[in-house]
Amino acid sequence: MQRRDFLRCAALGAGALAAGFPRLGKSAGPIARLDSAGSPPLTIGEGRPNIVYVLCDDLGYGDVHALNPERGKIPTPNMDRLAAAGMVFTDVHSSSSVCTPTRYGIMTGRYNWRTRLQSGVLGGFSPALIDAGRLTVPKLLKQQGYHTACIGKWHLGMTMPITKKSGKYTDQIEDGNDGTFNAQQRIGDGPTTRGFDYYYGISASLDMPPFAFIENDRFTQAPTATKKWLRSGPAAPDFEAIDVLPTLARKACEYFAARAVDAKAGKPFFLYLPLASPHTPIVPTKDWQEKSGLNPYADFVMQTDAALGEILAALEKNGLAATTLVIFTSDNGCSPAAKIDELEGKGHFPSWQLRGHKADIWDGGHRVPFIARWPGRIQAGAKCAQVACLTDLMATCAALVGAQLPDNAGEDSVSLVPALLGTATAPLREAVVHHSIEGRFAIRQGPWKLELCYGSGGWSQPKEGVARKQKLPHMQLYDMTQDLGERKNLQAEQPELVARLTRLLEKYVADGRSTPGAPQHNDVPVDIWKAKPAKPE
Repeated sequence: MQRRDFLRCAALGAGALAAGFPRLGKSAGPIARLDSAGSPPLTIGEGRPNIVYVLCDDLGYGDVHALNPERGKIPTPNMDRLAAAGMVFTDVHSSSSVCTPTRYGIMTGRYNWRTRLQSGVLGGFSPALIDAGRLTVPKLLKQQGYHTACIGKWHLGMTMPITKKSGKYTDQIEDGNDGTFNAQQRIGDGPTTRGFDYYYGISASLDMPPFAFIENDRFTQAPTATKKWLRSGPAAPDFEAIDVLPTLARKACEYFAARAVDAKAGKPFFLYLPLASPHTPIVPTKDWQEKSGLNPYADFVMQTDAALGEILAALEKNGLAATTLVIFTSDNGCSPAAKIDELEGKGHFPSWQLRGHKADIWDGGHRVPFIARWPGRIQAGAKCAQVACLTDLMATCAALVGAQLPDNAGEDSVSLVPALLGTATAPLREAVVHHSIEGRFAIRQGPWKLELCYGSGGWSQPKEGVARKQKLPHMQLYDMTQDLGERKNLQAEQPELVARLTRLLEKYVADGRSTPGAPQHNDVPVDIWKAKPAKPE
């Protein structure tokens, strides 16, 4: 897609959104929650799709060549083919600009900042973030007759076995070398306790111990050795970081083969496939090293694209492609570990035209690739400029199976089915809330984006301290149709708009939800200003 076409598409979408909500004055009332998408529910054997959700780790919007043809230099033929065969969403956002909180939102349809995780991410030994009683996407689909599996990076906490009665792990990223870890025992509160029939993968990021594969609730090989990938910690003797991406792709293909007969007989499946790439450690296999001509990160992106190709080929081979909804996305923007300056010097821009990168409140931190393919249902080559969020998987799945979500589930989730089927005639979302690694907030409604921070809220300059010293305004307001790069701060010129968006965000916090329904409780008190001096008098 050429830049002018993207901007035209974005402008049309934002214009429709703006028409649905007033620019100034009182906040618009809540929109209807489109659980049924205005269409008859799909029934088992009569159109309910298998669902495959591929989540990359730190893949930038501009890393997908089809989304960035003018400023992207990494070949991604399989992502591009998926885009050509399905629908490209141009304005989808992860619920956070870093990993764990986004994954929480995907699984629960609820913003992470309603939990104890107010900033940062969990470690590989951290306790479970999802409450045992909370409805998750796999639990919802299991209730509707789906087989559910997770293959990949979990990073939502587990109860790791301990040897000391007094020992416990925290939300900090720990190395597991204090003698507390018991490598031989069962793991509690993992994916199979949160709705998945089957799990195979790693507990957290590939650079966080324990370095070992887990199958269901046990390590496939006890982490009795010590290894290091950026961090040092317990590792399975045979575990190597370079093997993880090929292993996850192979396991996914095996899963399709195992489920094909049942799927064709009317029992669909849901596969959540959170890859650990192209996150650090950046470890392309020998076959992919130096393939891009750019740097190792670009090589790793190419290998990730090839893994997607294997997955799509396996669906075809097993006769499942025509009945499977494939969603491909990323948990946040590209990381500085990719050596962004080096890539840009060679003509590749991982964030496309967007400002910032992973960790930031600017769109480069959380606007992500989002491609959906469902043959015969989703128009091939379609584009959608609806503003959406990765929390929307929950309500989307509910709509696909005709389920009604209870008030205490999916509080921040809106069905994307009308957009997927091309029947949407109005904005699907009232607004989207963004969150940075430091816990800084932003809210986007139509073309307008209000950021409650001085600077990036993350790792880009100016960071908060620097921005304050520069005496930058305590809030930022951008018109995303006119200023995609977030450079012209309009907060001083639009005080009524700033006040309205602030009230809307405060309402979302107070109500415990951003969708219609009975008010709910946040798990902890939520301060949208974080640093008190940032709050206006």
